[in-house]
Amino acid sequence: MYTNTGVFLGNVNNLVVDVENGAVDGVFVGETNPLLVEGGRAVSVPYRWIQSVGDIVILRYFPKRVSLKKAAPAVPAAVSER
Repeated sequence: MYTNTGVFLGNVNNLVVDVENGAVDGVFVGETNPLLVEGGRAVSVPYRWIQSVGDIVILRYFPKRVSLKKAAPAVPAAVSER
């Protein structure tokens, strides 16, 4: 799978299928290019972002860089004094 600028994103590993409607919702890319996805993590790409499918898949859209979201630090529960 390549971006519309020719940068390799990764190999398609699976499809994300809406079984009830019988439609493909997206594609799952297991190991991604770390230049595009932080840590080379797996991503699910919405099918609407795909421009063409053949021997290779070309995307019409992909963000410049996908970063992992950091979870907010846990706030300790208030301690009540008796």
